[in-house]
Amino acid sequence: MRGSMIEAAVGYAAGPRGEGIAYALLSASGKQRLIRLTFRVPDAAGFIDRASGYAALTTLAETLRARGLARVRFLLGDAALVAEINQRKVLADALVLPYVRLHCALNALSSYSVRVQTTDDLTQRARAEAALNLAA
Repeated sequence: MRGSMIEAAVGYAAGPRGEGIAYALLSASGKQRLIRLTFRVPDAAGFIDRASGYAALTTLAETLRARGLARVRFLLGDAALVAEINQRKVLADALVLPYVRLHCALNALSSYSVRVQTTDDLTQRARAEAALNLAA
């Protein structure tokens, strides 16, 4: 997978205490690999869903770069998040730092794009695991 463009379909969820889980299905050259990541969402004053998207994508970008994968097409099911990332919209104060951290991680890659695509299976898997962690 190194050297080629990687597609990373991402699903994520976080509980109310900020513990998050992300699943990414990596695809390149006809091969696929599913990875599981954990992340932490800082206090986002009522924006936990949006902040969890930023945190999940930041953790994934950093992980892929550390593994030598620097050309990535991220596929997310949240069209509003994709629009925020790509169009640099004005954000609530609680989301500014997570947004900046995400862009630092993305800019460390040699190339990237963020697009909308259904990732329901991965998202449901992450939500189920996040819910189980709450019950534990």
